[in-house]
Amino acid sequence: MKKLNKLFWGKRNVSMLLAALLTAGTLAGCGAAKSTDMSSTESGMSVTEDAAAAEETGAGSYDDYEMSNAEEYNAVDESGFVSAAVSPLSTFSADVDTASYSNLRRMIEDGYCLEDIPDGAVRIEELLNYFQYDYVRPEKDEPFGVTTQIADCPWNPNSKIAMIGLKTMDIDFSEAPASNLVFLLDVSGSMYSDDKLPLLQKSFSMLTENLTEKDTVSIVVYAGEDRVILEGVNGTKRAQIIEAINSLEASGSTAGSDGIITAYQIAENYFIEGGNNRVILATDGDLNVGLTTEAELEELISREKESGVYLSVLGFGTGNIKDNKMETLADKGNGIYAYIDSLTEAKKVLVEEMGATLVTVAEDVKFQVEFNPAVVAGYRLIGYENRRLAEQDFTDDTKDAGEIGAGHTVTVLYEIVTTDTPTTYAGTPLKYGGAQELPDEEWFTVSIRYKEPGADQSLLQSYPVDAADYTKEPGNDIQFAMAVAEFGLVVTDSDYKGDADMRTVIDRLKTIDTKSDEYKDEFCYLVRRLEQNGEK
Repeated sequence: MKKLNKLFWGKRNVSMLLAALLTAGTLAGCGAAKSTDMSSTESGMSVTEDAAAAEETGAGSYDDYEMSNAEEYNAVDESGFVSAAVSPLSTFSADVDTASYSNLRRMIEDGYCLEDIPDGAVRIEELLNYFQYDYVRPEKDEPFGVTTQIADCPWNPNSKIAMIGLKTMDIDFSEAPASNLVFLLDVSGSMYSDDKLPLLQKSFSMLTENLTEKDTVSIVVYAGEDRVILEGVNGTKRAQIIEAINSLEASGSTAGSDGIITAYQIAENYFIEGGNNRVILATDGDLNVGLTTEAELEELISREKESGVYLSVLGFGTGNIKDNKMETLADKGNGIYAYIDSLTEAKKVLVEEMGATLVTVAEDVKFQVEFNPAVVAGYRLIGYENRRLAEQDFTDDTKDAGEIGAGHTVTVLYEIVTTDTPTTYAGTPLKYGGAQELPDEEWFTVSIRYKEPGADQSLLQSYPVDAADYTKEPGNDIQFAMAVAEFGLVVTDSDYKGDADMRTVIDRLKTIDTKSDEYKDEFCYLVRRLEQNGEK
């Protein structure tokens, strides 16, 4: 049985213990028990109160308490197949978040097997979008280039995979518009462990090292209350900024909503017209004072973002991650959501991909794919379940959607069944007729709406896809993307995983060249590691 990744608390101030912890759960399978939303002990007191009472009476100490798994994830309602004849339009928002991948990597490295991975923790689109692909670059004056390709589906012989890839232009952050950044840092008691505040401090120090004289930095921290540590400091004063970051200590409860309000106020005070105005929230997501529910936080952020200040969220730590709240904050704040599990990931997000993380090039990006029922019998969007939009939302410029940063790639996969296959889109044999020849015409059209930063009216680009995009010998990019998706289907135990299992994914990855990309090569290792975890 795999041991749960527990965090032990030393004997310190009462306020340093998290205000809401899970009651110790029974371990099952080969690893950690899946999360359940609980926050009190059998005594009826919070864990903090229980610990404090024990400390005061001499009945015990903090060393007697350990953090159990109190992580929270929203359930994923998996998309099924849709008849192209009945519903030819598929509409959804773009997504460039990557938190699900790095969080899953953390679980695998901690020894989780398939049965341990919490429901809702894996969002396949975030696995796909963690990696860079060799997509077509944008033409002059266009925000992104679009690549399309169709290949046979690896896990279902009756299906094909259609890939849509977007690529924005890379940018040197030193040449980016001036940045007005507010670091909003969680220093509550729940951030005490090494994988939280200490890692946060090292991560933001790396970011600070890359700031320039045109940048302005403010620091707001929050625990039981919010405090302004620095305000309007020039980016060249790196030593001052880093000293302020490294002086922080964790204690108290988590009044996150107060901190958010203060951070936005400071960002507005130093607002740069035409610049990058952004709050960067670093937290484990456990907001337990003030506005704490997803609905309350969504309303707050939706209101605050009207100022033109964006919000990006960086998640830290284990055992207490509130993934649901952090994803909501980033989505509604026009920013990205990434999970930092190591200094390597911090470098990737905050240094290597600094432009993509901090510089938005297209806002409210929406996809609408129209399938031709003469060619496509049925289709299924893989992932993006919490990004789905109503058909009419595509042309509604008041409807919020995803933002894309400089140098980002967006990968979309559809599993499709064509009309020449002697099955329906659901895989049930047809009573009448067999395979028929596909008409020589378009298979589907990809339409993309987006706004230029700060604009109110969207622009439209459309890309028809036909038989010329189909290949029997798919390129390296689509092969790797299909392997990632197949892995996601296995990990989530999808109803549509077909013939896929861990062994088929491993065997497929052996045929793909990943050695030139350290992140793709690491993915191969993680797939093998997850299989090994299940054998222990």
